[in-house]
Amino acid sequence: MKNEIKEYLAEAEIRIKGREDLDEAFLEEMLTRIGFYQHERLVHLIVTMTFAIMTVISFFMLITAPSLPALLLALLFLGLTIPYIYHYYFLENSTQKLYKLYYEALSAADARERE
Repeated sequence: MKNEIKEYLAEAEIRIKGREDLDEAFLEEMLTRIGFYQHERLVHLIVTMTFAIMTVISFFMLITAPSLPALLLALLFLGLTIPYIYHYYFLENSTQKLYKLYYEALSAADARERE
């Protein structure tokens, strides 16, 4: 997913900066992609928050009843939560960048129509 988003953002930037093919189909495709990425972002938010909550719970377990299994569980959840946070951060920023590109494309398409 990460590579797909990076490739699409690069492609969209090139098309918008060059003002190439900024027709209705391109704008519709952008809206569709934004919808897909928003859905992906929501799913990853839910997963990230679940793992963050489980991490906190496991650390409370470790504090209240210290044991090796509790320590391993806390470390496992922490080890999974950090990459999830990083990936969610990437999805959030990429989606925000796609919003800006969509508005640029919309403005460029409007300006092209007025010419």
